[in-house]
Amino acid sequence: MRGLRAPSLFLNLMIDSKKRRVARSLARERRDEQGNDRRRNGHPGARGPGCGPATGLTDALMDSIPVVCITGQVPTHLIGNDAFQECDTVGITRPCTKHNYLVRDVKDLARVLHEAFYVAQNGRPGPVVVDIPKDVQFATGTYVGPANIEHKTYKPKLNGDADKIEAAVRLIAGAKRPVFYTGGGVINSGPEASRLLRELARMTGVPVTSTLMGLGAFPASNDQWLGMLGMHGTYEANMAMHGCDVMVCIGARFDDRITGRVDA
Repeated sequence: MRGLRAPSLFLNLMIDSKKRRVARSLARERRDEQGNDRRRNGHPGARGPGCGPATGLTDALMDSIPVVCITGQVPTHLIGNDAFQECDTVGITRPCTKHNYLVRDVKDLARVLHEAFYVAQNGRPGPVVVDIPKDVQFATGTYVGPANIEHKTYKPKLNGDADKIEAAVRLIAGAKRPVFYTGGGVINSGPEASRLLRELARMTGVPVTSTLMGLGAFPASNDQWLGMLGMHGTYEANMAMHGCDVMVCIGARFDDRITGRVDA
């Protein structure tokens, strides 16, 4: 049996690991000291980038990723009293979620969690926040599954507008330099959506480009594939989009990574 002839290797690794831990501890203490100094002097502190889970929730909302984020809250009797570590989670996350909940009674917890997963996954996928106060977390209850998990007011539109589809068909038929601009929405819609995209491209002969999130929906080996679009995309895809007379967006959005400077 052969091994590494380094009797001091394990000890060296331990010493090196200890040095790194000490260095991290010293850096953390120094950072805390600097923060305390700034606090005493009335200077503002800095925290970033991002704002805790809010940035991740926003990304999930933009990219149509189903996420259920369970957060903790102060006890229900302290909500609204500026209690220690109280945070208006529902208000803060309202702009960056599909829906959010504040569970004030353990009897509602099962229904809310089922609804949260339903809302996150159905229609256009996206993030949902469930804020649970401390006393509700520690409360004892009996699990009773809801008879109907569908949210009573959430009715996503699943069928397209026939008139708008006909108008799009006329535009494509009359175009001289059309392009299909596809994105992660095709991926999120499942294999059938990818199959329909391939069939549409084959029937029309229109070239196809995609965002990063949409890669894989259309085969890269196909002659109609232009490559990924945007600042990290191919020259051919960007020039085709720049020079097209009709662009059909399918399951994508127009963020800065795609458009660049719109005023340029």
